[in-house]
Amino acid sequence: MFRIESPGRISRRRFLGAAAGTATWVAAGGLTGLAGAALAAKPAGATRNPLFIPSVASPSGFELTAALGTIDLGGGRRTPAWVYNGLMPGPTLIARAGEQATVTLRNGLTQPTITHWHGMLVDHENDGHPMHVIPTGESYNYDFPIINRAALNWYHPHPHMLTGEQVAMGLAGAFIVRDVEEDALDLPEGQYEVPLVLRDTSFDSAGNIQYKPRSGGFLGTVPLVNGTRDPYLAVDRAIYRFRVLGGANARIFGLALSDGRPFTVIGNDGGLLETAAEVGQVDLAPGERLDLLVDFRSQPAGASVLLRDLRSGWTLLEFRIGGTLVAGSIPSGTLSTVTPLAGPSGVTRTFSFDGMTKINGREYDMDRIDFTVPFRVIERWRFTTKGNAPHPVHVHGASFQVVSRTGGRGGLFPWEGGWKDTVLLEDRETVDVLVRFDAYKGLYLMHCHKLEHEDMGMMANFEVV
Repeated sequence: MFRIESPGRISRRRFLGAAAGTATWVAAGGLTGLAGAALAAKPAGATRNPLFIPSVASPSGFELTAALGTIDLGGGRRTPAWVYNGLMPGPTLIARAGEQATVTLRNGLTQPTITHWHGMLVDHENDGHPMHVIPTGESYNYDFPIINRAALNWYHPHPHMLTGEQVAMGLAGAFIVRDVEEDALDLPEGQYEVPLVLRDTSFDSAGNIQYKPRSGGFLGTVPLVNGTRDPYLAVDRAIYRFRVLGGANARIFGLALSDGRPFTVIGNDGGLLETAAEVGQVDLAPGERLDLLVDFRSQPAGASVLLRDLRSGWTLLEFRIGGTLVAGSIPSGTLSTVTPLAGPSGVTRTFSFDGMTKINGREYDMDRIDFTVPFRVIERWRFTTKGNAPHPVHVHGASFQVVSRTGGRGGLFPWEGGWKDTVLLEDRETVDVLVRFDAYKGLYLMHCHKLEHEDMGMMANFEVV
C-alpha cells in the first residue's frame, strides 16, 4: 500500500491549466468540436454506429488494469484512450450478494491512481480513498464481501486532483449486484438487460478528444453512450431493462423518448424502489444511476425511437425496432421492501457547498478529519448551496434516503425514492437526507460529484466511530 503526497499538493492554477494541453484521444473521423456537436444530433436513418456492450466478468479473483490503450469510438478507427482492461467503459462486473470480491488493481498509467467502488458498501481500506493512490507500475489489492442489495454500482478513479482527467479520458465501469429479491421479479435479462453509460466529450481542431477543465465543470460538445459516438441499438418488440449510469464529469442529462412513451423507473442508485413509477422525463446527474424499463412491444417493425437529452437537444441513442415480438409484462405492486429510516435519533448536520471549491467554507485537506459520525445512529444531513450549483452530492460508506427538497425545484422526484448515494442539489435548494452508517466504521468521503469541483477541494473527510 502506498501513499503519494504530490497529487494533493497540486495548485488550483496548475489543475486548471495542466490538462488544457494534454494530448488525448484521436477521434474517429477527425471531427472538430462543432462538427461533433452537429453529428451528435443526427436524425434517425443517418449513419450510426452499433452500440458497444462491455464484456462481463466476476469480481472474484479479478485483475483490473488501468492503462493507455486504443478503442473504437465508432466507425472502426482505433483511438487512444485511458482504459480499464482495454475497454471503455471497462468490463461490467457482476456478483451476487454474499459473494466475495477479490480484485487486484494494476496501474499502467503515467499518473498515480486508485479505484473507488462507487455505491458499494466497503471498509476504508477497500473504498479507494485518495490517500491510497498507487504509483505507476504498482498494484493495490481489494478484498471485500458483497453486502449490497441488488443494484447498479460503478467503479472509477479517485486520486485527488486527478479524478476529472482520468474519468474524462475513459476510466469507468459498471458493477452490478444481484440478489434473491430481484430474482423473484422475473425482470428482463440477457440481451434484454442493457447497460448504458452516458457521458460527454470534446474534440480539438485536429479531431482529438481533449479534456479542458473549467472551474464550473467540464461540459463536452459530443455525447458518448458506452463509449460510442452516434450509437444505435437493434431491439426486439419486447420489454427492455436499461441500467443507466450518469458517467459524465459535470453534465446532467434530461432523458426522454422521442415518441413520448414513458420510462418505467424501477430502481436507482441503491437498488429497487418500493413500487415502479412511470415518468416522461427523468434527470440524471453525475454519479447517479437509473433502472428503467422501456416497452417496445407496440412499435411496428422498422420503426425508430430515439433516446433524447432534453437539456442539450442531443440524440443520445437510436433504438431500431425489429420484427420479433417477445411476451412479457411490466411488474406491478411491491417491487421491494424499503424500510424508512425513522428519526433522526442523532444530530442534524448542515453542509453548505460554497462556490466551486469548499464545503462549509473549507477546502479539502487529505490529512484533516472534518467531522465524526456515530456508528448505527440515524442523522439528518442538510445540503445547501451559496451558488455555482448544480452540485451532485455523493456520500461514501452508506446509502441514504432523500426526505425533502425546499426552494429551487421545490420537491422530490420518483427516481429519488428508496436508497441513494448521490443526490442533485441545484441553486436555491435545500435537500435533506436521512443517513445511518451501519456497515463499517472508518474514514470516508463526502464530496460534489461534479469532478472539477471535487478536484478543486469540494470534498470532506469524515470518520464513522
